[in-house]
Amino acid sequence: MANDHLLNLLSDLIGDARKAGADEADAIVADGTSLSITYRLGKLEQLERSEGGDVGLRVLIGKRQAIVSSADRSKEALKELVERAVAMARTVPEDEFCGLATPDQLAKSLPKLDICDDTEVSAETLIERANACEEAARAVKGVTNSDGASAAWGRSSVAIVASNGFQRSYSSSGSSLSVSVLAGTADEGMETDYDYSSAVYFADLRAPDDIGKSAGERAVKKLGARKVASQKVPLIFDPRVARGMVGTFLSAINGASVARGTTFLKNAMNTQVFGKGITIIEDPHRHRGLRSKPCDAEGLANAKRNLIDAGMLTTWILDLRSARQLKLAPTGHAARGPGGPPSPSSTNVHLVAGTDTPAALMSDIKSGLYITDLVGQGINMVTGDYSRGAVGFWIENGQLTYPVSEITVAGNLKEMFAQLVPANDLDMRFGIDSPTVRIDGMTVAGT
Repeated sequence: MANDHLLNLLSDLIGDARKAGADEADAIVADGTSLSITYRLGKLEQLERSEGGDVGLRVLIGKRQAIVSSADRSKEALKELVERAVAMARTVPEDEFCGLATPDQLAKSLPKLDICDDTEVSAETLIERANACEEAARAVKGVTNSDGASAAWGRSSVAIVASNGFQRSYSSSGSSLSVSVLAGTADEGMETDYDYSSAVYFADLRAPDDIGKSAGERAVKKLGARKVASQKVPLIFDPRVARGMVGTFLSAINGASVARGTTFLKNAMNTQVFGKGITIIEDPHRHRGLRSKPCDAEGLANAKRNLIDAGMLTTWILDLRSARQLKLAPTGHAARGPGGPPSPSSTNVHLVAGTDTPAALMSDIKSGLYITDLVGQGINMVTGDYSRGAVGFWIENGQLTYPVSEITVAGNLKEMFAQLVPANDLDMRFGIDSPTVRIDGMTVAGT
């Protein structure tokens, strides 16, 4: 856990800011230790270790606020931090929506979360895992080169203190293992793919052999990719890319975008956005969740909730500022770092699994596309228009046939959400999770 001395440091900083003329203030410190390695073609390419952190101070004078951060915690540096923040707050334009939480809005109690692995992982262990991962990938027949394997471990401590009485500190950890390889030759064509695993506890990572073999097989399966004729067909999204669809939905209900009117879902509250069988759940207190946290960055309680309930949109993702703009109650979704103000952000989110297997989901598709990768950022969040490059496999009579590439898939997110059907293969591995999904009626642009 973060040490008490961090809370004491921030309490003193808040006191100094109030003495210097701030009406309100909050401060955050984020300390971290990380270790990462890159291993390629049987050799260690890079080994990095970092330790450090930043202190951020936000001061408010009336409806004016300023944020200043520093990595220097000497008395002289913190004194200058206070002076600069207060001076800036006196000169910046007013923001009628800024401000701390009122004491009655603060979380009354915080849950204990299992989000910190106290065991520090050695460089030797990371090298061993990365080597095993790459070896497994290179052992797949057809793999001809490697972009390398990476392994990383990190632990961080966060403490926040505010003049409204809020204080909290907690520690979290994370580990990852990944590999990317190439298949084929320059003459016959080359393809690349990857796989990875992330977890709060190092012991919860997938086995290196599993990750490596998966990456190698994915790359080899892409060899011999073709184009297809332009047509409108059903699409199946692999879980890896379906997660991105959930992420796009979260961006569309972000309170900052809703307040600005820059999202296609700005008028969709309490309406049917997905089909009636669709539920999307957020759980900030998930056991060993990659995005779990005991409360939000403004001290408000967070809780498990259905963002989509039987297809209906039930809430925006709001921090205090966006909630005030929309004249709504905040939802406990504030996140922040030392260098900026709070902003709305989600925690652990997943699309609830359906009842059919992925095979059953595409069994009636005479012609269609199974997407394994999406390329580019062709999403207009204001209109919902969606157009992205795609890689995958052509479906004929319910079966995957040959690989396809150099195509574009297009539609509109309103219609795509309404048509979305999930399979039953949800695997909770990341902060945003989804099973395989099917979406009918999209356009594939090829030859």
